[in-house]
Amino acid sequence: MDAAVSLFNVRGYSGTSVRAIANEAGVNGALISYYFGNKQGLLEQLMIDFLENYTNIVEESYKKLELVSAKSCLYTIVTDLLKYQQKNHHLARFVHREVTLDSTLVRELMMTYLMKEKHFVKALVEAGMKKKEFRQLSCDFVVIQLRALLTMPYSQPQYIREVYHLQPHEEYFVQKYIKHIERWLSEFLYNDISESEELKLNKIVSNK
Repeated sequence: MDAAVSLFNVRGYSGTSVRAIANEAGVNGALISYYFGNKQGLLEQLMIDFLENYTNIVEESYKKLELVSAKSCLYTIVTDLLKYQQKNHHLARFVHREVTLDSTLVRELMMTYLMKEKHFVKALVEAGMKKKEFRQLSCDFVVIQLRALLTMPYSQPQYIREVYHLQPHEEYFVQKYIKHIERWLSEFLYNDISESEELKLNKIVSNK
């Protein structure tokens, strides 16, 4: 599967043959047909494996909400998702790129996995707002912004390497980026003001 990811990233899905994957992996092409059926079956398995693990990280963190704060759950999601993508950066790039395409497979994966991701992150944000841990903001836009922050370094690593001379797959980048996102959350989402101050701010905004 590593051989397929490597070739898909370099040549694209359409430009990669089963024979090329078999040669890269050093196996007989019949083995790929036996385990995955065909190239499409291999593609589906790669994407399912990545997205299933990705959404499981979100779900497992959300399940801890009854025991820990919403802030703690969100921090765990941020940390674990970035480390997961760092560890699987080639696969992450490929999957993030593929889900931008309109296909039957992508629509099915969105309904199965990305809707699940949205459900748990949105529920977590709503719980944080209810507990007064988070500010009262649009949940949908918070989820969209957070997802963009978490996936961008691994969906566009070439841009980051060439323009900023940073390496998203290296540990130092992940650690600094986690701190940056935590600071962004602290300034943008975390509710560190009193309830009376928040009511005043909401009144000012609504009167504009």
